[in-house]
Amino acid sequence: MAVRLKEAGYDDFVVLERAKDVGGTWRDNTYPGCRCDVPSHLYSFSFAPNPDWSSTFSPQPEIEAYLRKVTDGFAVRPHIRFDHAVQDAHWEDGHWRIHTNQGDLTADLLLSGMGPLAEPSYPKLTGIESFEGEVFHSAQWDHELDFSGRKVAVIGTGASAIQFVPAIQPEVEELHLFQRTPPWVMPRPDRRISKAEKRIYKAFPLVQKAVRAGIYWSRESLVLGFAKLPRIMKQGQKIAERHLAQQIRDPELRAKLTPDFTLGCKRVLISDDYYPAVAQPNVDVVTDAIHEVTPTGIITEDGVKHEVDTIIYGTGFRVTDLPVMDMLTGRDGLTLREAWSDGMEAHLGTAVSGFPNFFLLIGPNTGLGHSSMVFMIESQIAYILDAIKTMDAEGIKEVEVRPEVQREFVDGVRSSMRNTIWSRGGCTSWYLDSEGRNTTLWPSFTFRFRQLTRHFDRGQYLTR
Repeated sequence: MAVRLKEAGYDDFVVLERAKDVGGTWRDNTYPGCRCDVPSHLYSFSFAPNPDWSSTFSPQPEIEAYLRKVTDGFAVRPHIRFDHAVQDAHWEDGHWRIHTNQGDLTADLLLSGMGPLAEPSYPKLTGIESFEGEVFHSAQWDHELDFSGRKVAVIGTGASAIQFVPAIQPEVEELHLFQRTPPWVMPRPDRRISKAEKRIYKAFPLVQKAVRAGIYWSRESLVLGFAKLPRIMKQGQKIAERHLAQQIRDPELRAKLTPDFTLGCKRVLISDDYYPAVAQPNVDVVTDAIHEVTPTGIITEDGVKHEVDTIIYGTGFRVTDLPVMDMLTGRDGLTLREAWSDGMEAHLGTAVSGFPNFFLLIGPNTGLGHSSMVFMIESQIAYILDAIKTMDAEGIKEVEVRPEVQREFVDGVRSSMRNTIWSRGGCTSWYLDSEGRNTTLWPSFTFRFRQLTRHFDRGQYLTR
């Protein structure tokens, strides 16, 4: 967003960042084995292609370095105020009054770039405060800890655990993997990108652009299974079943690791080393629910005590209960939590009725289960930038999406969501809120979202 603002000639803006550097989730998640599960050429900005990716699926350090390079290359670092944590912001007298831990600011417009994968989610475990060992979340990895000889409990088997479990398994003495629901795991089609390929991408950028387009359209075809014709997911599920059968020979363990829901209902994971890791003699896959934590271990509902000295949470993030909900107060004293009392919702996932001059990046129902979030973010950026230009051109001081426009859009999204794999696949996932509504994902093709956000329609907004 900052890059595009500068390119459009805007210079009077600041980016408030609570951390000490850029990078977001790719700065915070530094656990061993961390890498992206979207192909590198697609998981990058369209205006800043990177011909130097080392492999087809980028590792975390490369993505973090890429984001820093873009920040400096497009000269937006001077606009960023690091160590500035937003405490609250409220709409008052036609402006946003923003309170941070470093002082207050006033702004004409407020844009939220707070991604949903930012605040770690912790399960409520009885007795956890009594545990005498080491405890941390995968998003806050303890790199000082020596795992050799340790008895480790890993809670959760989602995208993070799939990556760090194979990395730490050879080091630990025992690994107790507490699994509530097994995920579907597909083979990872990863490979090193050759020096010759990199040279071609540097010399002929259009070649890399063509590769990116090919990846995009192949990924887009997956929407047919996820959102249009869920029954065709059975073909992909056969691949996952074969992958599991080939890598897990023990029928008892294989049964534990076999999901009871349709592929795609929960996030589909990709790995070639997860199953071999959990099949090792020092790993115990525990499917009984956790009853309580003691000073020296974890007791499950079957009465078994698992002696451990380290607990690692692989329990994801607060996606449908975002902290920003309590930070923002719009018109007439309305908080975002109050506005979203019936679930998160926003017009085009970008504008919220009751909150003038406020726009969201990666807002409700803009997430993806098949492609690159960068595509969705760039679509929203274009829409917000067009809104700002429209306000300038027409002398508009305030824009606020009409409630009936937001209602129509949200009702359409929810209607489209009913027959998707995420709603009818037979699982409970982090895509769903406490009422079972999918307020997270976009239920259609991403090119459709780009069409909808191509231009700012001022007729859909109250203007002053």
